[in-house]
Amino acid sequence: MAKKRARDAAREAAAAASDAVTEPITDSIDPENFTPRLLALLSNALVWRESHELRRRFGLGTNDWRVISVLAMKPGSAATDVSDFIGVNKAVVSKSVNTLVDRGLVILFDGPRGSRPMYLTPEGARMHDAMLPISLRGQEIILADLSADDIDALNTLLRRMLEKTRELQQLESDALAAGL
Repeated sequence: MAKKRARDAAREAAAAASDAVTEPITDSIDPENFTPRLLALLSNALVWRESHELRRRFGLGTNDWRVISVLAMKPGSAATDVSDFIGVNKAVVSKSVNTLVDRGLVILFDGPRGSRPMYLTPEGARMHDAMLPISLRGQEIILADLSADDIDALNTLLRRMLEKTRELQQLESDALAAGL
């Protein structure tokens, strides 16, 4: 405890001797009502819970589960398709695919124009079925206190927000490409 106080005192002295802003800025984000923060906190808590349980029970993480889940819905998807569908970098997907191939849960084929369609193996399909309840539990946690109408409204709003975000990203990408 004494070391922490000494560190804090040293930081305060350094801040006082510099041009550091040491007081909160009055016109800043209200953390209790800033929707992106709240969504991020909720997402992070759910991902942490899911990842912890998946690692404990299966030795796989959330990104591995996401790849398995997409291949269960869309057999034959390539890594780029999975990346686009779950909204993560292709490198993250590739790392998970390598893990899943090594574990015998996914198989890759050579496809047209250098594509690599992916499929679950029978063991991968069994892993999907075993992992699914952990993911569904996260949804149960979120929706526990909501009515069916609330759930429909929430999902409609979230889809609308995602669409708006994608539109904004495309506009910004187009502006960047045009040199604006």
